[in-house]
Amino acid sequence: MRILVSNDDGVIAEGLRCLAETMAPLGEVWVVAPEAEQSAASHALSLHRPLRIKKVRERWFTVDGTPSDCSYLAINHLLKDRKPSLMVSGINHGANLADDVTYSGTVAAAMEASILGVPSIAFSLVSRRQFDFTHAARFAGALAEAVLALAPSRLLLNVNVPGDEEPKGYAITRLGKHTWGYDVVENVDPRGRKYYWIGGTEYRHEDVPGSDCNAVLKDRLISVTPLQLDLTDGASVPALRELRLPGFTAV
Repeated sequence: MRILVSNDDGVIAEGLRCLAETMAPLGEVWVVAPEAEQSAASHALSLHRPLRIKKVRERWFTVDGTPSDCSYLAINHLLKDRKPSLMVSGINHGANLADDVTYSGTVAAAMEASILGVPSIAFSLVSRRQFDFTHAARFAGALAEAVLALAPSRLLLNVNVPGDEEPKGYAITRLGKHTWGYDVVENVDPRGRKYYWIGGTEYRHEDVPGSDCNAVLKDRLISVTPLQLDLTDGASVPALRELRLPGFTAV
């Protein structure tokens, strides 16, 4: 079996190396990762400039683009002769909980692979200081082996592993709600022009039973959250169908 490995922290990241080593006993591992860090790149694709692939060593490549570019090029070009059986992304240096999935390059790399028909898992280590990937790598190996045995046609999982101590177990969860704050720092450069840094540092999460935030941060469990690509808000459809817009006919 072929297993594609990528991330958003870049090809030299320790989490990527640990994940690739963990996957090695399960199949033929191919690593296609960004040449530089692409955190918070989300699902961006580089459509307005050419991309360059550089071979680092056998079945290891860098791409001068986004995590989604890596998955796209790997599946549609480097591995076009035989599609991977599984794609894994990470292990991210930091959490990808709750709303983080909409910004995360780690999740986006897995999401792009899922769109292209490859079952995919994004792994993240919930830590902001020291990064010990031992427990995350062990769980990644067990989950990857189980998913390969199931051979699903399309699957997208987001996994977060507590980083400070050994997890108590794992739970199947839903996305929670949290915020890092909404700070905007304004300053002036040496030429008198204003510039801005965005991104808060004040973390808060809501107490949502069954959520990934509660599992990881409250119960010390590994969260396994199945994601879907259909973003339709089905609950809003009935109310929207009751709208009457002057001059337009609803069908």
